[in-house]
Amino acid sequence: MKNSQPNILLILNDDMGYSDIGCYGGEIHTPHLDGLAANGLRFTQFYNTARCCPSRASLLTGLHPHQADVGHMVGNDQIDGYLGDLSRNAVTLAEVLRTAGYGTAMSGKWHVSGDYQDSHNWPCQRGFERYFGMLCGAGSFWDPHHLKRDNAAIRLEPGRYFTDAISEEAVAQLERHHAAQAERPFFQYLAYTAPHWPLHAPREDIDRYRGRFAKGWDALREERLARMREMGILDPAWEMSARDPSADPWAEEPEKEWQQRRMEAYAAQIDRMDQGIGRVLDAYRAAGRLENTLVLFLSDNGGCAEGIPDEGKKIWGNGRNSGREFTQDGRPVRYGNRPEIIPGAEDTYCSYGSAWANLSNTPFRKFKSWTHEGGISTPLIAHWPKGISASGELRRHPAQLPDIMATILELSGAVYPTEYQGHAIKPCEGFSMVPMLAADVPHEREALVWEHQGNAAVRRGPWKLVRDHPAPWELYNIEKDRAETTDHAETMPEMVHELETLWQNWADRVGVRDWDWLKEHRRQKREGSPQRQ
Repeated sequence: MKNSQPNILLILNDDMGYSDIGCYGGEIHTPHLDGLAANGLRFTQFYNTARCCPSRASLLTGLHPHQADVGHMVGNDQIDGYLGDLSRNAVTLAEVLRTAGYGTAMSGKWHVSGDYQDSHNWPCQRGFERYFGMLCGAGSFWDPHHLKRDNAAIRLEPGRYFTDAISEEAVAQLERHHAAQAERPFFQYLAYTAPHWPLHAPREDIDRYRGRFAKGWDALREERLARMREMGILDPAWEMSARDPSADPWAEEPEKEWQQRRMEAYAAQIDRMDQGIGRVLDAYRAAGRLENTLVLFLSDNGGCAEGIPDEGKKIWGNGRNSGREFTQDGRPVRYGNRPEIIPGAEDTYCSYGSAWANLSNTPFRKFKSWTHEGGISTPLIAHWPKGISASGELRRHPAQLPDIMATILELSGAVYPTEYQGHAIKPCEGFSMVPMLAADVPHEREALVWEHQGNAAVRRGPWKLVRDHPAPWELYNIEKDRAETTDHAETMPEMVHELETLWQNWADRVGVRDWDWLKEHRRQKREGSPQRQ
């Protein structure tokens, strides 16, 4: 292997909360992820960007999502920063690693291009030599839309489960594409859709969790909190946030049996993903590659409180994004979150709701799409036998998605370009975490900054300024109160002003647009008279 460059296995999952997996305090059986953590590192304050495609754009490019033109989602608002298509003024990890001699492959969800007909921004056009997966943001786990092998349209074989297919195809990429190129280091991006809705999982995995969540979300949040404190992931002095106002007390829940079925299906999705990760790790081990492979595992946002309306078929079943009207064997798909629909099977389309998402994000507030801790906090596991001597240790200092690019650049020896394929490339925004792999030390980043659909935050030192748009700014001492329970905004107006100025300067630099202005622009664009920039 060239200069002993490490292989890179980057594993991203979809819509999973901070505390769901076993090694972060959850009830879900994840022995393979737990094993990586026990023989590697867990980061306790790593941050994503609150939503699926902005996080993926940031992870892949080392930029903030607005700089990569995925400032909101993958719809084209015809404004720089919000084109919904990965910028050509950015390079992906695959593109830059290929310049350093790496072989590249991806299996799973792309979701950084809104064009599902033109391949100009698909994985194989952005640095990946092999690709299997879906281009869009969500879909049936038995019959996903916009499924590709390289650039060719395919359809999942009847009865094949998408999470299994993602794992199996990743193994095949390693064994077939790179077995004949053993001298090359390998970068593989493994992007699961689990546990994003719909709640689809094989029955044997769901049955394994029968009764596991019978205590309900209130008691289970307390149990998770105790385990997380015992593990050292949480400071024992931190209080837990109150149950989210959208969730009723478990004692007053009239449909306890149905609610349990929802969480059992969600847990089964993660369990099946962990099984697949085990198969992928076994393939690396069998190929003699695991010892010098940096494995990174994280989630693209916090637990998801999004609902599925009964008319979801009309909203999503349009062939563009996720839903199907019928299963592959002709049964109508039943949409919606209601007790007569027990989730799990192919003919259902459900989500698990805000109360269970609140459990997933223990002990934090809010959910996916918000920039409070529940929306942006993710597990991050790092495992690399040859390069990380620590075993089972925690890393407590904060970092965020652009830092992944900077870290991989340093370890691989790849040079981040100023120009690529005739396009000027924006400077990388990340800071290398390589020193953090060796010791629990902070890196050079002055502040961490976020924005998604008007929800915004900036964190510098112990202080975090955050807002739930259009509500006013809130101010928290994250070192003493990471669950954001005591707002200091009224008593510390100078700090609010200072951090707001820092946030605004960043927003102006990276191209953040006022959310209300953007919504009005969209309305006018639909009517044929968009606002001028």
